[in-house]
Amino acid sequence: MPKQTLPALDRLSSLLEHFPVTANLYFSGALCGLTQFDAQAGRGFFHVLRKGEMRLTHHAGAGVSRSIDITEPSLIFYPQALAHQFYNAPVDGADFTCASVYFAGGASHPLVRALPPLIVLPLAAVPSLKGVLDVLFQEVDQVRCGQRLIADRLFVVVLLQLLRSLLDQASEQGISAGLISGLADPQLSQAITAMHDSPELAWTLEQLARKAAMSRSAFASRFKKVMGVAPAAYLTEWRIAVAKKQLLQGQAVKVIAPALGYTNASALSRVFTQQTGLSPRAWLAANTPMQE
Repeated sequence: MPKQTLPALDRLSSLLEHFPVTANLYFSGALCGLTQFDAQAGRGFFHVLRKGEMRLTHHAGAGVSRSIDITEPSLIFYPQALAHQFYNAPVDGADFTCASVYFAGGASHPLVRALPPLIVLPLAAVPSLKGVLDVLFQEVDQVRCGQRLIADRLFVVVLLQLLRSLLDQASEQGISAGLISGLADPQLSQAITAMHDSPELAWTLEQLARKAAMSRSAFASRFKKVMGVAPAAYLTEWRIAVAKKQLLQGQAVKVIAPALGYTNASALSRVFTQQTGLSPRAWLAANTPMQE
């Protein structure tokens, strides 16, 4: 039997349409001495070291190396809220640009949960970024009308390009299991993206395996190995993640339920409570900032 040709696939758009990412220009220029970047819930950081050398340090127990020396132009990406310091950042002839990054849903954003807490990549290792970085640097190097707005959007483009690169090089970046590895798999990504696109459908193992052009047994085995959960469990996780985001946006459970494939609000509430330990109302109360 000839091998089935899989269709071309956009693996990121539906995910990021459900869970947007925004960026705000934070700093551009030279740093010297010790500079502290504090952790703030829901905020990550995207730094670009354009020239020079620096030492990156973290507190003990942060889950990353205490000290990292960076000796060439590099991207430094913190998807999660993690305090870090720059020491002896270059001054003479050096350029440094960074942005705050905000993931809709904060720590529950699928990418925040899937990515390692720190990614450091030499710019030379991501040649596809050169064009957009050149435009970004042109914007931050001089104040012009709309500079911050353009820079913010360009940082999002840089992040998308980085995510593309990670999907192409997941194993090289030490990402061994989870969503990024699943989307990096040419066959599994077909099924995962189908669930992202249409969470309201009652996807069966046979339907998902067919999307991936695999047998049911082979698909189920590889999905569990790569994603860490069974296909049905992942579909439930995705639905509940979307439900959380929509609750925070003020949507009612009775409206959310049918859009996610549940027959009524009670059915969604039951699954939501099983997954989170809280009812939708209790979860929303615990995750809504207090008004002063």
